[in-house]
Amino acid sequence: MGRLLRPLLRGTTYTRLLHLWVPMLVVSVWMFIDPSRPWVPALLLVPVGLIPAVRMGEGVQARLLLLPGDPDPGFSVTASATWQDRLRTVLWLEARMALGAVALFACVWLPGLAYELTVLASGHASHGIPLLDQASPHRWFALLIALPLLALYAAVVGLGELVTVVARGLLGPSAAERLAALEERTERLLERNRIARELHDSIGHALTVAVVQAGAARAAGDPDFTDRALAAIEETGRSALADLERVLGVLRESGRPASGRPTLAEADRLLESARASGAKVDAEVTGPLESVPAPVSREGYRILQEALTNVLRHAGAVPVRVRVGVADDLLCLEVRNPLTARIPGPGRGSGLRGIRERAALLGGRASTGPDEGDWQVRAELPLR
Repeated sequence: MGRLLRPLLRGTTYTRLLHLWVPMLVVSVWMFIDPSRPWVPALLLVPVGLIPAVRMGEGVQARLLLLPGDPDPGFSVTASATWQDRLRTVLWLEARMALGAVALFACVWLPGLAYELTVLASGHASHGIPLLDQASPHRWFALLIALPLLALYAAVVGLGELVTVVARGLLGPSAAERLAALEERTERLLERNRIARELHDSIGHALTVAVVQAGAARAAGDPDFTDRALAAIEETGRSALADLERVLGVLRESGRPASGRPTLAEADRLLESARASGAKVDAEVTGPLESVPAPVSREGYRILQEALTNVLRHAGAVPVRVRVGVADDLLCLEVRNPLTARIPGPGRGSGLRGIRERAALLGGRASTGPDEGDWQVRAELPLR
């Protein structure tokens, strides 16, 4: 019984009923003007539904009354952009008026029927409903009182559910709106992934350098080396804090561009940081690096940063060969170091996956893994 009565305790049941009754106000006014033509209001809904702004108003009403409080009710709240949207709005207005008429009839006639049955059961003649005005009073009519009340319950709850389903079908987003929403959601996911990669590469590199430098300084026991290690940790930490502040600024202000990201023009900073951590870096840069487009240069910097971070993290102070070349509309990055047992297999770790994702987003490719006794990270990024 409690489950049966639960819909009657929900406010949504009554807001949906109100939503159905609103068009009946117009019909009621018209019935005072010309009751012989009750179909005129339904006819007038056709030109009204063709007005683009009407769809927006109907969507707002549906959100507020059919599914109040639902964060994603599935109703469009934009004006009609195509003739298909206009025709769907017209169909919705006609369906809403038809369902509203049924709801109003049920809410007026069924309670009256229950009352007249009560009158007959109490031994008095009925005069309110033509179907019962010829019936003789009898107490057995008490058994029928529940039937119109159950029908009223079914009408109120059922019509509310039905109008919600119809609204989702006719006021739901069009194909163009769904495509735009999908593109927007994809852009947000790509932005989140990009920020995650930025934080992983920048903060991961800084922590790796700090750990390696601190461990080397403690093992060396040389005050001069310790001073150099602390200076390298300080510089790397400042750079990581600047990157973190920039990313957090982008997150706080959605319209703020992601400016100030380092490019390959600042690659010397990465190489010096790796050298200060004990790695023997042999770097060679060929081609006009300044002609590399900014997006490619920024992603190339992050790929180089992650590759050097992996060397320090997994191989330690080993010889590293870095090659950066620009030729034939292609930026080539290659980082090689001796293969050690501690280096993970290809494809593991979010850093290596991030390298491949960065290259793929620019239409390029990246490979990571053992190669002729070395561990190799190679990326090819198109400049156009």
